[in-house]
Amino acid sequence: MAEVRTTVVPVSWPVNWSAIWIGALAALAAGALFGLLGSAVGAQTETRVVNWHKVRLGALVMSVFGSFLAYVIGGWVAGKVRGAGRAEDSMLHGAVAWLVTIPILLMLAAVGAMNAYGVWYGGLAGTPAWAPPVISGDPHTAIIARNGAMAAFAALLLGLIGSVIGGWMASGERMTFTHYRTRTTTHF
Repeated sequence: MAEVRTTVVPVSWPVNWSAIWIGALAALAAGALFGLLGSAVGAQTETRVVNWHKVRLGALVMSVFGSFLAYVIGGWVAGKVRGAGRAEDSMLHGAVAWLVTIPILLMLAAVGAMNAYGVWYGGLAGTPAWAPPVISGDPHTAIIARNGAMAAFAALLLGLIGSVIGGWMASGERMTFTHYRTRTTTHF
């Protein structure tokens, strides 16, 4: 009896680095614009959050909405520059654009240049080396550090979700979770 062999050929994900970089830069620019807008309208006046109950609702809404929408824009731009195709490819480009922004945000935080992005991203870095040290006797120091880390974590997670949704929107495919069952399988 003859032996039948099957060969599985993996299908690679096409990655367009130009689209990813343009999407990442669009997300960073939109994040800066939303952060500056929040500061201009007075929504983001707190620089250190000691008590979440005392954070103004406008600041919270502006930070959450700005973080999410900036990355929706970045993911959408990455998906559109990539070109038409499957939703998965565009969502991948949006997510990788988000990944590219993380080291850039960390570098901005390390040099103390996160003022334009608002309070939410302030927890990405501690006090810059040239800034005066935080008073160790202050009982709120640990709380401020914890709240800053929680806010940065939430902002980054919202950014990831936004970039994937933005990429999905850019694909032009229907935005339902069961759409893949109804389309024909094509390999690019």
